[in-house]
Amino acid sequence: MKSVSKKIGSIIMGGVTFGLLLPGISAPALTSTLSRAQATDTPEDTISWQPPRFSEREEERHKMVREGIEQQGVTDPEVLEAMRQVPRHLFVPEKYQQFAYQNRPLPIGYDQTISQPYIVGYMTRMLDLDSSKKVLEIGTGSGYQAAVLAELTPRVFTIEIVEALGKQARRLFDKLGYDTIETKIGDGYRGWPEHAPFDAIILTAAPEKIPPPLIEQLKPGGILVAPLGAAGQTQTLTKVTKNKEGDVEIERQLPVRFVPMTRQNRHPQ
Repeated sequence: MKSVSKKIGSIIMGGVTFGLLLPGISAPALTSTLSRAQATDTPEDTISWQPPRFSEREEERHKMVREGIEQQGVTDPEVLEAMRQVPRHLFVPEKYQQFAYQNRPLPIGYDQTISQPYIVGYMTRMLDLDSSKKVLEIGTGSGYQAAVLAELTPRVFTIEIVEALGKQARRLFDKLGYDTIETKIGDGYRGWPEHAPFDAIILTAAPEKIPPPLIEQLKPGGILVAPLGAAGQTQTLTKVTKNKEGDVEIERQLPVRFVPMTRQNRHPQ
């Protein structure tokens, strides 16, 4: 794993797929390094919230987490519990629901996909979230990643450029009871300045370079996680940490493939 430091104004390069870890790659194990809520929460910044709970296909969820995530090296207990709770089958089209608890990405329409569960767990752990932190997601998609984030913090903001997907995710959040998630339809490149700064930012589609507005909207000490690289090529899952001086440290973690990040809505409604 290599890390380099660059100024906030520097060009940040990187690597892309469909939310999939490429075959033959062993990811570094991720374990919990702090007691989140106890370490950071104060009465002033703590929000009481209760994510919804679902009994349907619970055993399949537990098996997916055990075999596809925990046994592959993501062992953070809070991330694992978050993924046990979110009903992935409700975030994919009906014709793919039978495959929802396999460790694979699935199509969700509009040339977009829901990421492989292992990658969702891995990226979520990289963010190092707790209930006091505010997180921005670029690329709502079906809403699954945002729902997982909402298990860890009530401060979830998510942007989707494909209007039909954004509206569909909003309806699903409302139906299922994920009422602390804030949604927006728009260009994720620009971030969400009205709610900045963010403790964490996650991109679920791959830009070739990290958009400068997202670095600007990241708090000092904050973490940004993104797949970086050109469309159709192997990309690199990258962690960016911003220090109090505005410098960023870049850690390149895994070769992956994600759908490319788009700047304008070219999809029919």
